[in-house]
Amino acid sequence: MTGLPLVTRFVIVALRTSSILVLGVAGRYNDRMQNRQESTQLHGTTVLCVRKDNKVVLIADGQVTMGDHVMKHTARKTRRLYNDKVVAGFAGSTADAITLFERFEGKLQEFSGNLQKAAVELAKEWRKDRALRHLEALLIVADTKGTFILSGTGDVIEPDDGLVAIGSGGTYALAAARALLKHSKLTAKDLAMEAMRIASEICIFTNANFTVEEL
Repeated sequence: MTGLPLVTRFVIVALRTSSILVLGVAGRYNDRMQNRQESTQLHGTTVLCVRKDNKVVLIADGQVTMGDHVMKHTARKTRRLYNDKVVAGFAGSTADAITLFERFEGKLQEFSGNLQKAAVELAKEWRKDRALRHLEALLIVADTKGTFILSGTGDVIEPDDGLVAIGSGGTYALAAARALLKHSKLTAKDLAMEAMRIASEICIFTNANFTVEEL
């Protein structure tokens, strides 16, 4: 470069500097994208709750996905609590969900099976507690009187129509369930299974190995 004109040397240095900056920014961008993809692709599932004709059905698929790999086909994502009077399902980290189930059952015991009170108290504790606030999961809990979604941000949501779903295929299952509720005479269990079957045909993170709990 010593034999080149001053302007030419300046242009070469500028180009080299620009290339380094572009490569550096691209590298950081790719790292962020990779980390974001890894954090969002750890879990995929579908859990649906249907309330119809004084029956409550909670149904979940059995697939566990990590990235682009299916790790398990027959996972159990539902649970019966409080002497089988409450059903619960989760989407998210299994270890986190088990911890939350245990806390929630403790709240049910504390409030003598009052589902709404137990749900509100768990949501408050989940949001405020330093250990619990890092747990990554969504819960559906239901008994013969009510259904709620619980989240770590303090949300306690009761659906208007008795239908609720969570997970990667939740929107598909919920849409199918609402259509079937309006335009069919299926029982709660049959409606839930058909809606989940439809979701499993659309969502690649959802399979057709269903676990069903009914109250």
